[in-house]
Amino acid sequence: MLHIQKITPAMRETIRMFMCENWGSSLMVSRGKRHQLEGLPGFIALSDDRIIGIITYEVTGNMCEIVSLDSFEERKGIGTKLVDCVLQVAEEERCRQVWLITTNDNMNALRFYQKRNFVMTHLYVNAVDEARKIKKEIPRIGYDNIPILHEIQLEYRLTK
Repeated sequence: MLHIQKITPAMRETIRMFMCENWGSSLMVSRGKRHQLEGLPGFIALSDDRIIGIITYEVTGNMCEIVSLDSFEERKGIGTKLVDCVLQVAEEERCRQVWLITTNDNMNALRFYQKRNFVMTHLYVNAVDEARKIKKEIPRIGYDNIPILHEIQLEYRLTK
C-alpha cells in the first residue's frame, strides 16, 4: 500500500544513497545553484518499505522551487500526490508560486507538469553547459538520444 510521509532527518543518508544509486550524485543544479538533495525538505512515497517516489523542494521568500521529483512506478498517481504535497506546503508558507527547472530532453516532465497546470515561462539556452561546470555527471545525451542543452522553467501560480 502507498504511504507518503515527510522526509525526516533520520532518512537523509538513505536519500543520499538512493540519489547516488539512481542519478550518480545527490547534487542537483538548477539555474546555477547547487542543491544537496538529502539536505532539502521533501516527501517520500513508500510501498512495502520500498522507496517508489521522492520529491524535494526549497522555499525562498514567497517562492517554492521543486528541486527534484522521482517516481519509479509511473502512471499510478505517485508523482501527482508528491507534487500536491509540495503545493500544500507552498500554500501554507504563503508562496506566490511554485517553480521548477527541467531540461529540453525531458518530454515526460514537460508533459507531466503541463497536465497539472504548470506553465513554461523561461527557456535558458545552453544553461546546461554552465551546470556541467558544477556537476560533471550531467550527461550530454538524454532521453530519446536528445542532446541535453537547455533549461526550461515551469511555474504554477498559487491563488490568494
